[in-house]
Amino acid sequence: MSFETISVIGLGYIGLPTAAMFASRQKKVIGVDVNQHAVDTINRGEIHIVEPDLDMIVHAAVTEGFLKAVTTPEPADAFLIAVPTPFKECGAGEIPQPDLKYIEAASKALAPVLKKGDLVILESTSPVGATEQMAKWLAEARQDLTFPQTAGIEADVNVAHCPERVLPGHVVRELVENDRVIGGMSSRCSERSVELYKAFVQGDCVITNARTAEMAKLTENSCRDVQIAFANELSIICDKLDINVWELISLANRHPRINILQPGPGVGGHCIAVDPWFIVSKTPDESRLIHTARLVNDSKPEWVIDKVKLAIADFLQANPTKTAKDVTIGCFGLAFKANIDDLRESPALSITKSILKFHVGKVLAVEPNVNNNESPIEICPIEKACKESNIALLLVDHDEFKNIKFNGATIIDTKGIL
Repeated sequence: MSFETISVIGLGYIGLPTAAMFASRQKKVIGVDVNQHAVDTINRGEIHIVEPDLDMIVHAAVTEGFLKAVTTPEPADAFLIAVPTPFKECGAGEIPQPDLKYIEAASKALAPVLKKGDLVILESTSPVGATEQMAKWLAEARQDLTFPQTAGIEADVNVAHCPERVLPGHVVRELVENDRVIGGMSSRCSERSVELYKAFVQGDCVITNARTAEMAKLTENSCRDVQIAFANELSIICDKLDINVWELISLANRHPRINILQPGPGVGGHCIAVDPWFIVSKTPDESRLIHTARLVNDSKPEWVIDKVKLAIADFLQANPTKTAKDVTIGCFGLAFKANIDDLRESPALSITKSILKFHVGKVLAVEPNVNNNESPIEICPIEKACKESNIALLLVDHDEFKNIKFNGATIIDTKGIL
């Protein structure tokens, strides 16, 4: 059965580019999102996120009639769910537990429009077992249809997991070129998923089962998290030993089998900062290294804040007529990585909010990729912050920061920009 109409539920950083790629292949695509602003923006042929080249693709798809956005699911032949998977509230020291409420809500919203022959794919990065749970929710809502957990390859509705594996800032290209891991709940589910993605994916579509596909994405991001934790720990050690960590890493990486990553103020985004906890929450006794890496990276923002407090003390000691109210701190960057507008789980944003709480003087937040309507903190122009800051805290290596000049400020460079 061919896929004439495709529905993508969740039009964020993954869902919208995915919807746009299908539409660019002249498939009829119905995007679904609970955010009315996002829906209205897309239907004008515009985008509500920052991603290179995506604006042109969306504009063309909407103008040509292949893409529309709605707030309630409509009938389609394939449904891709790309909604957030946050944590539940937890106390200090407790292991965060995944919250599948958005996947559950998406499942129950699309269930009424399901029909025999449909395909449902969970793209959201999820803990192991989430795809099976989604299939259970669908089956409970539509007892007139059969699903692969009971009917196998004969199921009326096919279900699979296919995690996204793209880098923000390069999503359009990587959606097309990267290999995809496809985990169907039956062989038929996998085969039909491959057929769907081959509408635009040029990379290999590698088939496995749903649980392994879920674990593959978690493993990829946990590996990165462990590597970043090593770099972050090195930066703390080098600071104590009065060694330039950037030079050290550069020298070590000249070894043909060494590739140490760059340290920073922490780890952010909805993948690397989140996915390892999905493994730890399922297997806390076995995932000791992954757990420790998370603790190292989660503690790095506090280390940065301590450096800021020391810089304030040093400034006041050097200027005895001044008080803390006279110290202006410039925080350069709020996004979780360079050259994007994504603030999710951003250590830079967390650090800036903490400084705003404890510092009685002026705090200037600089983020060239976000405007004041989208930011939880008032944004300051780069030139103003460079001129007025007594302490300049570089948190994100945006291109705009790489050649900036400060007016005699104390510089705390967490990204090795300067």
